[in-house]
Amino acid sequence: MEADKKRLDKPEWLKKKVFLNNQNIARVNNLILDLNLHTVCQNAKCPNIFECFSNKTATFLLLGNICSRNCAFCSVESGKPMAADENEPHNIASAVAALELKYIVLTSVTRDDLADGGAGQFAKTLRQIKALMPEAKVECLIPDFKNETKNLEILLREDLDVLNHNIETVKENYTGIRNGADYQKSLKILDSSKLIKPDVITKSGFMLGLGEKIEEIYGLLKDLKSVNCDIVTIGQYLCPGKNNLAVQKYYSPEEFAELENYAKNMGFKYVVSGVFVRSSYLAAAAFKSSGN
Repeated sequence: MEADKKRLDKPEWLKKKVFLNNQNIARVNNLILDLNLHTVCQNAKCPNIFECFSNKTATFLLLGNICSRNCAFCSVESGKPMAADENEPHNIASAVAALELKYIVLTSVTRDDLADGGAGQFAKTLRQIKALMPEAKVECLIPDFKNETKNLEILLREDLDVLNHNIETVKENYTGIRNGADYQKSLKILDSSKLIKPDVITKSGFMLGLGEKIEEIYGLLKDLKSVNCDIVTIGQYLCPGKNNLAVQKYYSPEEFAELENYAKNMGFKYVVSGVFVRSSYLAAAAFKSSGN
């Protein structure tokens, strides 16, 4: 799985045609620049960025754009993170109000340098958004907060609608791909969230194309079900750069459909599986379709 392994040719189904509203794209870009904000859409080189910006949506990236870890599949810069911006919660809330968003996804880089792993910044931002837009729904796509339950509690004390923590890949892939992360501890985050806040919707996502076997995928879904995860997203890994892991397999739309049916039959509240699916892509629709 070395990064310089021969790259696979991209299949025909990876071509995506979308109708864009360039005025909205410019508006979102300018707002992000003016308020000194970051988005995972830009930093993770998401293939859906122009579609989402065109619809005046974005996934806000808290606590800067430099991560304290270095996952082999991720394009976010790794290094010494910047100091937390005290104005960031207010600025994100201002952006949400300006765009008149009804459903907001917040995420962050991993911040192992912070005592609470960044949980406090999530909580502050959530409070600011709810103060300006009480009816808005907020989903937090969190890192592991240093695997401390007390840090998770900081966020779950707030008026949070969806707690999202991505498992990312099968257990067998963690060594060498998710250095610093722990498969069982990620499952525990989802499990603990339900224990701390029983009414919160929990969500997790993972990628295909990193060398996993079908039995390992089934095992991952079984594990997510065992911790009462409500929503599952499954997408294709697309190598973001030459220094990242090469794609081991491009799954066909038919294979994604089969996995979606398999997961739905397991009893998850909502499953979306497809080539361009990402954890925060069309998140509002996933929330509504899960019965909320």
